Amino acid sequence: MKALDRKIDFAVVLSVRNANPNGDPLNGNRPRQNYDGHGEISDVCIKRKIRNRLQDMGESILVQSDDRRTDEYRSIKERVDANADVQEFAKGKKQNNELFARAACEAWLDVRCFGQVFAFSGTDVSIGIRGPVSIHTAVSLHPIDITSIQITKSVNAVTPKDPNKRSSDTMGMKHRVDFGVYVFYGSMNPQLAEKTGFTYEDAIKVRNALITLFENDASSARPDGSMEVHRVYWWEHKSKMGQYSSAKVHRSLQLRLREGVEEAKSVDDYSFTVLPLEGLDVQEYAGL
Repeated sequence: MKALDRKIDFAVVLSVRNANPNGDPLNGNRPRQNYDGHGEISDVCIKRKIRNRLQDMGESILVQSDDRRTDEYRSIKERVDANADVQEFAKGKKQNNELFARAACEAWLDVRCFGQVFAFSGTDVSIGIRGPVSIHTAVSLHPIDITSIQITKSVNAVTPKDPNKRSSDTMGMKHRVDFGVYVFYGSMNPQLAEKTGFTYEDAIKVRNALITLFENDASSARPDGSMEVHRVYWWEHKSKMGQYSSAKVHRSLQLRLREGVEEAKSVDDYSFTVLPLEGLDVQEYAGL
């Protein structure tokens, strides 16, 4: 298929209520915050969710979570080693980094989207692929309030030495964001798409993944319904370079508290406005 022939920018507005959207392991798994108190969801976390949704749609994904894998391979290296088309150019007389990268892009959609570094110990392969799809960190529109509660495990995990005694309770902490509206931005670069073979059809698959981002994503930290995509804004330029810079396109989305609202309690307390850019239309999609 033909590689993406136009620049695409997009923005996603989502809400979090009584959930931990992205815990920080360096801070006791508390929801991520910047120094101004605004909540954050890392780009790595967002890409993981996009990969999961693409996988649910039946696409071939290289970087799979161990608890969601659809094959018998337990690592990226095993998955790469098992692909005959990729391995043909990995070693020996046919070793060719360019053809290796091309075969990897053809085999896995997430490699075509986000790129991948192939560098494994014990092999001669060392290849870095730049992907055309870039994702920003999601940031809340206002500082978030975090509630922390102590939890207790009072059930024996293993049989105690003395059957008449039970092991001591295990204490822990659980954190959640009371409420917050977050927004993140992204872009698709046609010049890099030509190198990975990323097509317009692939772009639509990513868009569908964004619209349904939190389907099949429930966990103890993120119960079903606690995270919701409200709107996806989608700008398709008329050329590879685009009529406007991504920064200007992203700034055209204005999100503000409605007049008279002092503190947001729901997404309806915000107004969403897209400033018109001459010659560039925006498509708006409601979240699932």
